[in-house]
Amino acid sequence: MTAAMYARVSTPDQDPAAQMEQLRTYCRARGWESHDYVDHGVSGAKERRPGLDALLKTVRRREADAVVCTKLDRLARSLAHLVALGSEFRALGVDLVVLDQAIDTTTSAGRAMFGMLAVFAEFERDLIRERVVAGLQRAKALGKRIGRPPSTVRREQVVALRDAGLSYRGIGRRLRISAALAHRLVRDQVSEDRPGRSQTSPVSSDTGPRPSHREEMG
Repeated sequence: MTAAMYARVSTPDQDPAAQMEQLRTYCRARGWESHDYVDHGVSGAKERRPGLDALLKTVRRREADAVVCTKLDRLARSLAHLVALGSEFRALGVDLVVLDQAIDTTTSAGRAMFGMLAVFAEFERDLIRERVVAGLQRAKALGKRIGRPPSTVRREQVVALRDAGLSYRGIGRRLRISAALAHRLVRDQVSEDRPGRSQTSPVSSDTGPRPSHREEMG
C-alpha cells in the first residue's frame, strides 16, 4: 500500500520536520510505502498550494492508496473543504488518515467519524444560508437597497465610445459597467433617436438583456 504524506507549515521560519517524522513513523508501523508532499510557509486558507496540488495529481492518477496528515487544519482550509477532499478520495478509492483526530477511513469507525464531519459541514452551510436570508429580509424591512447601486453612466458616453470604435467589453472596462449594459444603452439610444420617441439620458440600473450575438460584444 502506498501513502501520500502531507505536511504544511504556515511561515518560512517554521519547520515541517516534526510533522514528517510523525507521518513516517506511522507509515512504517503499518508497512506502507510513502511519498512526501510539503507546503512550507503557505497559509492553509489558500486554495492553491504547490504541495497539495501535487498530492492531488498523484491521487487522481491512482498512484496512492491513502492520504495521511497529522491534523485536519494541515490539509483542509475549512470543514467543507475537508469533506470535499474526503468525498473525492472516497470516489477514487483512496483512504484518508488524520493522526491527531483519529480519522482513518480504512476502518469502519474512521468512516463513521468522517460521516459525522460531513453532517456537521452540511449543518454549517445551512446555518450560513439561513443567516444570509435573514439578513436580506431585515435589510428589505428597513428599506435598504439590495444589490448594486444605480449606474451614473450616461448613454451619450457609451454611444460616443462605440462611435470611436471601442468594443462593448472595452466600453464596459472604461466606464466600469457590464458589456451587456453598454450594448443596451446603445440599442436604446438608437431606438429613441427614431421619430416619435422622447430621449432620456440618465441610466438608472445595470440590468438588461445580454446581446443576442457574440460578435456584437466584440
